[in-house]
Amino acid sequence: MKNKDFRDMTTDELNTKLKELKSEHFNLRFSHATGQLANPMMLNTVKKDIARVLTILREREIKEKKAN
Repeated sequence: MKNKDFRDMTTDELNTKLKELKSEHFNLRFSHATGQLANPMMLNTVKKDIARVLTILREREIKEKKAN
């Protein structure tokens, strides 16, 4: 997904997406370890998506603290 797609989501949606991505990352790592992963680049893609979500959540957290 693109950054814009993540930024359009609410915080609750981002938290849900983060859980889904972490679960997917676990499954991909498991498939890779057993030699069943067809596209190893998916690991990098999912890791980058997790980092994007965490960054956006942190930005929002900092913005909320500054607003108070």
